[in-house]
Amino acid sequence: MPLNLPRLVKPVKKLRKLLRKIDSDPRPDQVHDLRTNIRRFEAACEALVLEDAGVPKSVFRELDSLRKRAGKVRDMDVLTEFASAIRPKDEPECHVRLLEHLGARRQKEAAKLCAAVRRHRRKMRKKLGRAFSRITSLVREKGTAAVRSAAANATAAASRLSAELAVPTQLNKTNLHPYRLKVKELQNILLMAEAPSRPRFVEDLGDVKDAIGEWHDWEELVEIGSEVLDHDGKCFLRAELKRIAERKYEHSLGLAHKLIRSYLPTSQPKKKNATPAGVPRAPVLEAIAQLAG
Repeated sequence: MPLNLPRLVKPVKKLRKLLRKIDSDPRPDQVHDLRTNIRRFEAACEALVLEDAGVPKSVFRELDSLRKRAGKVRDMDVLTEFASAIRPKDEPECHVRLLEHLGARRQKEAAKLCAAVRRHRRKMRKKLGRAFSRITSLVREKGTAAVRSAAANATAAASRLSAELAVPTQLNKTNLHPYRLKVKELQNILLMAEAPSRPRFVEDLGDVKDAIGEWHDWEELVEIGSEVLDHDGKCFLRAELKRIAERKYEHSLGLAHKLIRSYLPTSQPKKKNATPAGVPRAPVLEAIAQLAG
């Protein structure tokens, strides 16, 4: 079976442990792990079409709700880290006000997350236990139609996403973050493959995903700063936040364009025997082929 069993079941195992551990005031690493592993579990189930293979549909609705709750807490953790790293020479009051606002929002969102975890903890752990058993048995059933179908579904999903990443060719601030979601989904699917080493393409997807995510976080911090730091006159802290966000945007946009140029041709080639438009280059095809075996 070309699918990596430990990679597929690890998110389920971690989620069951996290649901048991998370209580009041969860640590940043717990919130991050909860959100990340829900994403990976969702990506695996969607790619393998496990919703049609015995995994309860209700588990996806409940996990989606928890992921969104965790995302709001995680946002405050990241933004607090960013804001704390800034050392404004002037307006220390603005810096303190921003940090206090982020801390208060974090506390509020963390309370909502913990309440949701306590409400769903017992049923969710049972449902995830059934999902763990279903994924394990599916992947270990070598040579069966179900296994071949799962691998084919993952391969088809990766092929579709790689083609979609070539569009739009004109990336900007309005579509760069939605583009990141497809990059992240493709990387999660490709990481399900059983392979001795990861193609460079998979690593480059991760670099693009992280860069765009960091820019998007800084944009959110700019928006919060504009609301909180509303004193008269020029605010140097707000100006610094905008400057950093713009620099992060240019960096992430450059990496996204490099990814497209390197792996995902979007226009008709001028050279003879070059890769036709819309057809991924060899490194992409090799990464997808690892799913099919």
